[in-house]
Amino acid sequence: MSARYAAPSGRVTNAITVDVEDYFHASVFDRVVPRAAWHDYESRVVPNTHRLLDLFDEQRVKGTFFVLGWVADKFPELVREIAGRGHELASHGYHHQLVYMLTPAQFRDDIRRAKGTIEQLGATRVRGYRAPSFSIVRSSLWALDVLIEEGHSYDASIFPIHHDRYGIADAPRAAHVIQRGSGSIVELPASTVRVGATNYPIAGGGYFRLFPYAATRWGISRVNCRDGEPVVLYIHPWEVDPDQPRLDASRIARLRHHAGIATTMDKLRQVTTDFAFGRVIDVLDVRAGSTAPSTARWAHAK
Repeated sequence: MSARYAAPSGRVTNAITVDVEDYFHASVFDRVVPRAAWHDYESRVVPNTHRLLDLFDEQRVKGTFFVLGWVADKFPELVREIAGRGHELASHGYHHQLVYMLTPAQFRDDIRRAKGTIEQLGATRVRGYRAPSFSIVRSSLWALDVLIEEGHSYDASIFPIHHDRYGIADAPRAAHVIQRGSGSIVELPASTVRVGATNYPIAGGGYFRLFPYAATRWGISRVNCRDGEPVVLYIHPWEVDPDQPRLDASRIARLRHHAGIATTMDKLRQVTTDFAFGRVIDVLDVRAGSTAPSTARWAHAK
């Protein structure tokens, strides 16, 4: 195990991350809630984010908050509070648009606006980015070049699994440096366990809500102990809000969005008790680019 992953207790320090968006921003509702109507919906992102901030304080955990630029503009005090409590601010883009639905120029405008807004409010440099719904896929790897050119040090958007809406199944499972024509960027993939020839997702979003906690604990332990690597746990503020309004969407969309929400806070309290967590910049020395260079050929695709 690399020394940079060791917590003071000797446990591996995992990354705990929050995608700061409202319930109606979720990609499963793109056809139901037009962006022009976002201001018409009841916002719950501030109290829900406060619940996570208070839990992190209770558990003495610092995390990385990938803030949606639209949320930052509407609730600037929330951004300042996140930074004021000692957490890392990162970017979730501005309009929560799937990267593979954008042109490079549209993507550049989106991430530039988000980065500038968050940096101004938080009085700190934004180093990291996570795409909405992990939408940097094989066809949108060009986005890495734009991220590098716009000053991002790391990306956390690639999920090394098969999925109907995202994923690059043969991407490396561990943190690595990707070399591109415009430079290099550290990639921190969403966490998986490998069983046989297949990667299985763990420790985030619907997987965290739907799987029994014993499965999550087993998965994190396996990655920490067998692979000697940190896990990336990701969560959204709406995932701790069982009382959020129900939106009209397909049955599978509603299932993906709502299932297991009532147990999320208990699971978060348990996982932050059982394992050590920190900010992405605590887990990866992205400023020095100290992770091992990638040799994966997929990373050089256009």
